[in-house]
Amino acid sequence: MIDVKQLRVLSLIAETGSLTLAAQRMHLTQSALSHQLRDMEAQLGIALVNRGVRPLVLTAAGRLLTALADTVLPQVDATLERLRGLREGRSGRLALAGECHSCLEWVLPLLEGYRQRFPAVELDVVSSATLDPLPRLLDGRLDVVLTPDRRAVPGVVWYPLFEYRLCLAVAHDHRLAAHAYVEPADLAGETLLTYPVERSRLDVFTRFLWPAGLEPARVRTAESSALLVELAALAQGVAALPDWVVAAARSAGRIATPALGAQGLKATLWAALREGEADWPHLAGFVQLAQGIRPATSDAPPPG
Repeated sequence: MIDVKQLRVLSLIAETGSLTLAAQRMHLTQSALSHQLRDMEAQLGIALVNRGVRPLVLTAAGRLLTALADTVLPQVDATLERLRGLREGRSGRLALAGECHSCLEWVLPLLEGYRQRFPAVELDVVSSATLDPLPRLLDGRLDVVLTPDRRAVPGVVWYPLFEYRLCLAVAHDHRLAAHAYVEPADLAGETLLTYPVERSRLDVFTRFLWPAGLEPARVRTAESSALLVELAALAQGVAALPDWVVAAARSAGRIATPALGAQGLKATLWAALREGEADWPHLAGFVQLAQGIRPATSDAPPPG
């Protein structure tokens, strides 16, 4: 089989018409290059260079191979440059998705700082909270998935970004507004406002209501965190949301945010990446940036 290095040798011989000049361009001795040429001819069983004339002239077989080199080598060089860019963090793609709407609402402001550090990286934010994005991470359509739901998935590595607290957003005049915290039984008669995802992916069910054997009176869904907060403020139900999502409305006095349970319900936001690619500079750089910035809440301001 002919390899890329052999194609380069023959291409340079054709370009320079000289074994000496071709060897210099390849940073080889003339003897080493002549040996490579003889090996190539022996491997193919056909002469590639007419050695009887000066400057050297390729045979018809040699010209066939140089035509192949003219097509292949630019593609090889372009691909190698892209690989160097990935290795050095000069290029790449960051296709980002979140398993919760609030994940993306938090991360979008971070991308300006990321762009300053990795200006040539292609950015793509995929709104996929109603889907399971991990299969698309594994098949290469996504590069990073933000989720509070860490689970064992072969080929995926997980990085903790920050810990946060879930709050119950209620209207300022709601019967639970004055409570420091609520118990599962307090939600049994309520309309629970949630994202349009399976209940098995919502902490308010899996870690709060279901362990107590309870369900809310009604479940109503909304596509965005902002709409969930607005519906809660308008007394259309109650919503279990991350502390940073409710911070502005709470500070404005539009909602109250009792904790879920006496100890509070804490969760961790994780970044999921493909194993084997997580140390690439443009992906590791995103994780480092995300780990360094916690969303602002009224009772837990960000560092710095």
